[in-house]
Amino acid sequence: MKIQRLVLLAVSSLFSLSACSQPTNQQIEESLEKITFVLDWTPNTNHTGLYVAQEKGYFEELGLDVEIVQPSEDSASMLVASGKAQFGISAQDSLAANYASEKPLPITTVAAVLQHNTSGIMSRQGEGIDRPKGLENTTYATWDSPVEQATISNVMAEDGGDFSKVKLIPNTIVDEPLALKEKQTDSVWVFYGWGGIAAEVAEVPIDYFYFKDLNPVFDYYTPVIIANNDFLSEKGDVTKKFLQAAKKGYEFAIASPKEAADVLLKAAPELNQTLVYASQNWLAKQYQAEATEWGVIDAKRWNDFYHWLGENQLVEKNIPENTGFTNDYLME
Repeated sequence: MKIQRLVLLAVSSLFSLSACSQPTNQQIEESLEKITFVLDWTPNTNHTGLYVAQEKGYFEELGLDVEIVQPSEDSASMLVASGKAQFGISAQDSLAANYASEKPLPITTVAAVLQHNTSGIMSRQGEGIDRPKGLENTTYATWDSPVEQATISNVMAEDGGDFSKVKLIPNTIVDEPLALKEKQTDSVWVFYGWGGIAAEVAEVPIDYFYFKDLNPVFDYYTPVIIANNDFLSEKGDVTKKFLQAAKKGYEFAIASPKEAADVLLKAAPELNQTLVYASQNWLAKQYQAEATEWGVIDAKRWNDFYHWLGENQLVEKNIPENTGFTNDYLME
């Protein structure tokens, strides 16, 4: 009996030591690298892979504690540049002015969320705006951006149209399909994966043309993931881990769009469920498309768009080749 008590005591001591040596949840959380990721707008299906990586623990598996936030009064670019966020969402066209300035913000694009520019002009079906020339003598809701208007002017000219004949009205639209249905405008620039799908869900018949199909120079990258340059320099290994987890999240969204949509809806229950499911199913084929892997950026396409901006004097100065992006951190 004495021997048995000693054995039990020894076993009990081992279990106690083992329990003491196990890290607590608080200790695990404190050991994780804290990352802030700022979106470009409210949550939508462009962001699904990030929410998947967060929900399924892909970030945590690689030692990261990622908080996904929405921008406040500052843009994602400003928040990332200031170091208030390490990563964020932007777009190649939006970043152009920064890279052409004398003192650019310290940010670099490290991954493409989508492989192709899915934006274009959406209009009411059957009214002749299924091609650029059809915009003549109609109303277009504009953001009054020089790059935006130069893009439309270019595709119109190639189609024998005259941009000066388009009646420009301010774009204050929140619901594009409804705006078309109620004839607040005849056409509007949208990204098909959200605006176009929203029209399908709302059963508003539309015509649509993609800019990239009319001029390959407009197949630039939007949206993209940007990072703070100091963070890249100091914590390149952490950046690789972040992108590895994000890539896994987007690959899940590609393979299982419905389940991925469920994750997004859990994070943002205010979204239209029917729209999210339809958009997610459509975008599943767009995240990677024909690329060898998610996130990679083709240097020629990146440079061609910035060359076009310089040639058309849409930026302060020409942007040197390969400025503002890298694929290096996508490598595991």
